[in-house]
Amino acid sequence: MKKKRVIPILILKDGWLVQSKLFREYKKIGNPIAGVKRFSDWDADELIYLDIDQGKNFGPNREDTASPKFSSGLDALAAISSAANMPITIGGGISSLKEIEDRLLSGADKIALNTQALINPKLIYEAAREFGSQCIVISVDYVNANGIATTHNKNLDSALLPTVEGWVSKVQDLGAGEILLNSVERDGMKCGYDLELIGTVAESLTIPVIGCGGAGNWQHMADILSKTSADAVAAANIFHFQDQSIYLARSELFDMGLPVRPPSLSSLR
Repeated sequence: MKKKRVIPILILKDGWLVQSKLFREYKKIGNPIAGVKRFSDWDADELIYLDIDQGKNFGPNREDTASPKFSSGLDALAAISSAANMPITIGGGISSLKEIEDRLLSGADKIALNTQALINPKLIYEAAREFGSQCIVISVDYVNANGIATTHNKNLDSALLPTVEGWVSKVQDLGAGEILLNSVERDGMKCGYDLELIGTVAESLTIPVIGCGGAGNWQHMADILSKTSADAVAAANIFHFQDQSIYLARSELFDMGLPVRPPSLSSLR
């Protein structure tokens, strides 16, 4: 049976690793290099790294003088990839084939496109043709109440945004290799995943779907893996405040008989 993945997400803002809530509240919790090392030691399947400032604030804006200073998003990515022993997906403000190439050369294994894919869907097709569908992930943030894909770019007319189901079908046709589906209204709320929409999307597509948004305990993750055909479960906040959290999550899921890799700790190998 194909193994399901357990994927931590690192969110970077102003050069800091942050905890997110409802996509509008951000609490600083450390530096990203330490986070990557922890997730590597705890043997995460993959890592998703989202720079929500799109690489705009690095270096002189950082206040933690004991932590590494990054001159750019690519500088940060190179440092992060050197500390990781797992595949990395990088997202945040990527708008051209050149920017995709730069990130792949700096250590990313996959690229996540979000707003720029909505603005210019042709970029999905061009990126898949140039670099291969397997490394193009479309990140879809959505509002649960109406199933509309959303964006934080205020220059886009929200009335023109597509429905989630219509959008994921289109991006699959354009050549995307994977979907990251994230509920805005469940972000940081610990209320569980949106099983209905995640399940509907996963059933409608032939490419892998990663469910995200709302994890409050390991059972919430088990619900996705047992009640939908999603290929992976992702989360951010729940993994940051408990030692060996990835190991513990996979232990719990594995003991439930779910098709995840057996738990292990890379630091003990």
